[in-house]
Amino acid sequence: MTATVEPAQRTLPPLGPTRKLKLPKQAERTLANGLTVIAVRRPAVPLVELRLWVPFGRTHLARGAMLAQTILSGTETHTATQIAAELQKVGGGLAAGVDPDRLMLSGASLVSGLGRMLELLADVLTGATYPGDWVETERDRLVDRIQVAQSQPGHLARTALLKRIYGRHPYAVQTPEPDQVRAVRPPVLRRLHAERVHPAGAVLVLVGDVHPDRALDAAEQALSGWKGDGQAVELPPAPALEPGPLLLVDRPGSVQSSLRVALPAVPRTHPDHAALQLANLIFGGYFSSRWVENIREDKGYTYGPHSLVEHSVAGSVLVAAAEVATEVTGPALLETMYELGRLASLPPKEEELEQARQYALGTLQLGMSTQAGLAALVSAYAGSDLRLDFLAEHAARLAKATVGDVAEAAARYLAPANAVTVVLGDAERIAPSLAALTSVETA
Repeated sequence: MTATVEPAQRTLPPLGPTRKLKLPKQAERTLANGLTVIAVRRPAVPLVELRLWVPFGRTHLARGAMLAQTILSGTETHTATQIAAELQKVGGGLAAGVDPDRLMLSGASLVSGLGRMLELLADVLTGATYPGDWVETERDRLVDRIQVAQSQPGHLARTALLKRIYGRHPYAVQTPEPDQVRAVRPPVLRRLHAERVHPAGAVLVLVGDVHPDRALDAAEQALSGWKGDGQAVELPPAPALEPGPLLLVDRPGSVQSSLRVALPAVPRTHPDHAALQLANLIFGGYFSSRWVENIREDKGYTYGPHSLVEHSVAGSVLVAAAEVATEVTGPALLETMYELGRLASLPPKEEELEQARQYALGTLQLGMSTQAGLAALVSAYAGSDLRLDFLAEHAARLAKATVGDVAEAAARYLAPANAVTVVLGDAERIAPSLAALTSVETA
């Protein structure tokens, strides 16, 4: 007879002390043309990451998207193929993207190729030609991507949420319609480039195995000739959230429903920001959160619910998102509002707060651990007129936040009465259960 031996239970060791946040060596210079350059030393590997933020708010959506799609398609001295080949010679590459706040050019190269990458960047910024054949090809590609996105429930739900949150603000629509893109021609892009791609207010970030002062010199040598007569266009402040009936967007035959809940938030510099970040983590901001435990682990309604604070130049908002089976749409929304209400009305436990705090402080360290992560962080902060020094201040606020601070922030920002709710799904099947919980408006 074989005896059954029960495995011994093992207690997980306690978390170690949080390492003190150590900021890397950095330098900053504003060039005569208005471009701000920030260089940060991170000698992990012999590479340098580049991020150029150009203010780009309130432009025609389709034209802005097409400009980002084609800005690297050729200059007066290089074709797109030649630009790519020159970048490959220095182990590098460049890419472009646009959002309601900015045009972003990003890339990386070997440290030895930084000067050449900056020269090619300068060539693009000062001499992009938007050749007709490339514009036509990239226009078709962008239309295809938009049409694919418009068939995806996640995209449709976010589109509906943005319109519901922002109304007439430029943030309300962030994807152009295919017909708008098809109408864009090269002369329009050249005019837009001349008007809006200029150094005033732009920020270039260089992070890698560089000596910061030498990197600034290289940037000044390459980019001091970048001029521009255009003026930065400021976005109006984002409107305050206006709670109202749940917006139900019909998607007949859908086997899943997309739940989106928006709640008020504050910018990074606000005194409540650290406490709100911790409150969000306790609610749904990481895998050990209450919302994940409730509707994923306990009830199996969804695979990956998540919530986060989204920061933009004109305002901040907290967004919670989950995809749930159609038949549990009502119960999933009920549990979501229950968890928000519970956190808004009852202080969290000390151990819950401490776990969220350790996660928040750990992710700060993790975000700075790679050159690419650090470059993205520095660029995002610079877009809000912040510098890396703010990280140390924020870490101190996270470390000092008390249960009372987090409870106050939760009551102020996470109460269900503050929520804007959008559900995308099969209206015929889910409307009755949603109407039993709240008033419903059908799109």
